[in-house]
Amino acid sequence: MKASSPEPAADELSWFKSSYSSGSGGDCVEIADAGTAVLIRDSKQPEAALLSVPTEQWTAFVRMAARD
Repeated sequence: MKASSPEPAADELSWFKSSYSSGSGGDCVEIADAGTAVLIRDSKQPEAALLSVPTEQWTAFVRMAARD
């Protein structure tokens, strides 16, 4: 069995907003690299639930979105 290190707590991560986001705090999501996953949260409710996406799937999503 492969041992993995725990992901850092949400408040220990560096969160980033989209460059398309306005500075006025409108509808936006934030992402953070947690090592083995990318975490996604609602910028209006950062303490609410997080969506965790494995790094490989996030990379595939970003590549697909960049093509369109």
